[in-house]
Amino acid sequence: METLSIHTERLHIRHLTQNDLDDFHIYRSNPEVTKYQGFDVMTREQASEFIAKQENKLFGKRGEWVQYAIESKETGRLIGDCAIKLDAFDERIAEVGMTISHLHQQKGYAKEAFSGIMDFLFAVKNIHRIVETVDAENIASISLLESLKFRREGHFIENIFFKGNWGSEFQYAMLKREWLANS
Repeated sequence: METLSIHTERLHIRHLTQNDLDDFHIYRSNPEVTKYQGFDVMTREQASEFIAKQENKLFGKRGEWVQYAIESKETGRLIGDCAIKLDAFDERIAEVGMTISHLHQQKGYAKEAFSGIMDFLFAVKNIHRIVETVDAENIASISLLESLKFRREGHFIENIFFKGNWGSEFQYAMLKREWLANS
């Protein structure tokens, strides 16, 4: 297992720290940002506790989500966070989650961060497949995945009881060879 640090043109993906708390709480307490996420709005105390649990986690433990900061190189401030999980049964399969602050959306940060993570997973860690599950109503995430050339492999109808309602999800995936062919 290892400490993760990924650099893209405008972003640094690194461990969360308590120095990120103010920026983290701003968007993690916004109901529009959390609408399609597996978490709900957070109080400042909950945000601090969440960061504390993530600060020392290392990349590479099967079946465990590890949350990372997405920092703007220009400002040195947190603009969002992402998570990576290696499959519990096969560490050659990974899943990625992403949240960009409402203050920084529509600037290409999600695509840049996701591309940097995919480069790292495929080229450095030799991951074979990245899978993504997304709410069927989450147009922004669907557009992001399709712009990255992810393949929609499944549509699950009312398969999850989520925030008080039955929800439907799409399953997307990308193979290492597909990413390399499109890069």
